[in-house]
Amino acid sequence: MVSEKQNTELLRLFQLVSPSLPIGAYTYSQGLEAAIENGDVKDEESAHAWIAESLSIVADFEAPIFWRLLKAFSNRDEKSVTCWTERFLAARDTNEFRAETIQMGYSLNKLVLDLRIADKSLQKIMSNQAEVPLPTAFAYAAIALEISHEAAMLGLLFSIVENQVLVCVKSVPLGQVSGQRLLLSLHPKIETVAHRAQNLPDNELSNWAPGLSILSMQHEVQYSRVYRS
Repeated sequence: MVSEKQNTELLRLFQLVSPSLPIGAYTYSQGLEAAIENGDVKDEESAHAWIAESLSIVADFEAPIFWRLLKAFSNRDEKSVTCWTERFLAARDTNEFRAETIQMGYSLNKLVLDLRIADKSLQKIMSNQAEVPLPTAFAYAAIALEISHEAAMLGLLFSIVENQVLVCVKSVPLGQVSGQRLLLSLHPKIETVAHRAQNLPDNELSNWAPGLSILSMQHEVQYSRVYRS
């Protein structure tokens, strides 16, 4: 039987990963709009390949850093929070990618503050960060809401995938059923990435994705754009 505590955690996770969370995720495509413009993503099959490959990049850098941030916030380890926050920001190699994570991180940080769900020790750590990217803010919110590390990891990854699928539904375009089929088919990949992120040693972290970086830079000067990245 599911306990009352588990129900509470699940409801809080649903709220944290909801598309209605007012942090502006729907305005970003993370390079996907440029891939659609170039013809690299044109149907359900190519959309699946794109999102799965994007998750592989997340698995090697963003997700393991997020895992470390969860542990750092849980231990109230400000030094580690600052270290991993700075490393993540240093790896944002285009203006769009940096602006995206800073804007959403700022918005989520402000939301947590407005909702008054974080204790003073967590607030102090966040107030001492020069800039707050999304993984830092998401980890902060998850710990403030007492969501387990494992659930928070799956929640972050699902929100990334869901946003990418929504971009494909609106911009390829794909039908709603196709979008749901695509999302469901990516569940095993999400689980694989979550497991890898929790076990990847520091010396194997890598954000090497030159093709994605080039697409992002092309998007910055793309003539007609719907999304901000």
